[in-house]
Amino acid sequence: MPSPPQDPREEAPNPSDRGELSAAENFAEDERCLEEGAPAARAAALGDRSLSVGVATRADFAPAERARAASLPVLRRSTGGSGVLHLPGDLVWSVVLPRSDPRAGRDFVQAYDRLGRGVVRFLRSQGLDARWMPSPPLAPDYCVLSGRGEVVAVGEGVLGGAAQHATQRALLHQGMLARRVDPEALDAIFALPAYTRERLVGLEELGITAPAPRLARELEAAVREELGLGSRGAGA
Repeated sequence: MPSPPQDPREEAPNPSDRGELSAAENFAEDERCLEEGAPAARAAALGDRSLSVGVATRADFAPAERARAASLPVLRRSTGGSGVLHLPGDLVWSVVLPRSDPRAGRDFVQAYDRLGRGVVRFLRSQGLDARWMPSPPLAPDYCVLSGRGEVVAVGEGVLGGAAQHATQRALLHQGMLARRVDPEALDAIFALPAYTRERLVGLEELGITAPAPRLARELEAAVREELGLGSRGAGA
């Protein structure tokens, strides 16, 4: 017997439910949530390699040219910042709030700690003493070492960061946590000297080796709980 047609009112499946996304799929889902403008928070694990660059990054950005020469996909984010190398197993997370929502606040540009409190909560649940701190000004082309905004740190190691895209209606605050550090790729794409690369750290280097999709679910739960959003599908 053929299956009945799907009710168009049924909620479309969230790409994150597959466990892993490509970076392109992840950015597209963030943009969909931003366009919708309702309170939302999500996290996912990435399944591919790519380089993403901020919305205002110039066309002749050297790391992007090196990435293309190495056949590495280059994606342009709608959020700010410079370049980020994405690897399989990286955790990505995002928050969307209406601009009028008090959880966004007028100080949203500086609200890394407030909007990313769930990220710290998740990392501390894994036994890591994480915190948000100013980005060290070591490498302007690499987003989390550019000296702009704040980053997630464990000790002196930089684990991830966040960037924003604000429209008249809503705010997108998106971030990432590195699964591991790839020195060869960082050298090939960003030409980072060894003393600079040593400031970067990944979850694996910190002893967190659980499957990335499971970690993404736990990260999402922590971000949603800190913002008072409840479990996914329960509404704002």
